[in-house]
Amino acid sequence: MNKEFFDALKLLEQEKNINLDELTERIKNAISIAIKKDYGSSSNVVIDLNIDENVFNVNILKDVVEEVEDESTQISLSDALRYDFNARIGYPILIKLDTKKFGRIAALSAKHVIKQGIRDAEKNRLYECMKEKEHTVVSAVVSKIDPQRFNVTVLIDSFEILLPGSEQMPNESFVEGDVIKLYVSEVTKTERGPKIVISRNAPELVRFLFEVEVPEIRKGLIEIKSIVREAGVRTKISVDSNNELIDPVGSCVGVKGVRVNKIVEELNDEKIDIIQYSDNYVEYITAALSPTIVKDIIVDPSAPKACCVIVPENQLSLAIGAQGQNVRLAAKLTGWKLDIKPECMMDEIKTEMSRKKAILEESLRSANENADEFYENDKEKVEENSDVVDAENIEDTDSNIQEISNVDEEQAEKISENIE
Repeated sequence: MNKEFFDALKLLEQEKNINLDELTERIKNAISIAIKKDYGSSSNVVIDLNIDENVFNVNILKDVVEEVEDESTQISLSDALRYDFNARIGYPILIKLDTKKFGRIAALSAKHVIKQGIRDAEKNRLYECMKEKEHTVVSAVVSKIDPQRFNVTVLIDSFEILLPGSEQMPNESFVEGDVIKLYVSEVTKTERGPKIVISRNAPELVRFLFEVEVPEIRKGLIEIKSIVREAGVRTKISVDSNNELIDPVGSCVGVKGVRVNKIVEELNDEKIDIIQYSDNYVEYITAALSPTIVKDIIVDPSAPKACCVIVPENQLSLAIGAQGQNVRLAAKLTGWKLDIKPECMMDEIKTEMSRKKAILEESLRSANENADEFYENDKEKVEENSDVVDAENIEDTDSNIQEISNVDEEQAEKISENIE
């Protein structure tokens, strides 16, 4: 191994952040195994590989014996004296080998180990780098595009990471050199290397963009209560503030829409609805369906958090949205099951809901009556059983005391009287 070999290893340590001590041990083990076929055993091969001093020596350790039984681990005294004048029977000696004989073997073994070491070091660096970014948003540069599989390879801190088509927005396309924002959803270790999931679809990406553009959110003056998203098409986000002087919706929109427009641009013209959060479900649902005019909200008593939303007939399609998107997102945002109905059906729906309410109240009343009746009957049975048990217990008290305490009948009666 020449000087260039050692220089290359030192360069790897600097550029790839490879642990040279660990790599040296792996090279030594690989060489030791590689030359095993010539000496029958790798356990007695001693390799001295010192990268700092550019030293590479291979030695065979053998025991000096009177009669050789295993040539791979033993040597006669006469042969041992050819290598070491101080050789003695019963003591081991090191026999230095000509490394030129192992030049090709050593080079191939070292090459394989170094390649594997580089791969392992790269995987570790990638994992450590991306683990720090997990659950955050990062900037990435598009480096490769696979038009057949719709996959995109991006560069993040010089690492190439795959952005699969399933994690891209359906309405966007890229060209090499584009700088995009990505949410790092997951970073885990696997046998094949780090598993890294990056996404343009995640609602967390929208949250991050609002935190960047709206300083009131970063300072905690405005709180993002909920975000629901159908990536590339529409996002609904509800916001609130404890400060009455701050308009949370207006702050997120910005002067002439400057703040929200930057976010829309980053998301390739995805529509964003910013909604004022409210603990009042009527106000919250009404805002979530904006700009639809809500005439009434009628709660369905037969189901939890379900209601019929009454809107003008000419706004029915607006409230529902294309392929049900608007009402679907509004339902996810508010946590209510929303059934959009035209205004002409309002009286009919109110009648139906009143009927359901009456049936429910009657069921509850009947259930309460049955429960009271069952309680009274059960109470009487308990009292009857209690009387029987008490009587039996009283009759048996003296005999029990006598048996347990090992006293005579007169003493037992006195104890029983004291207990009563």
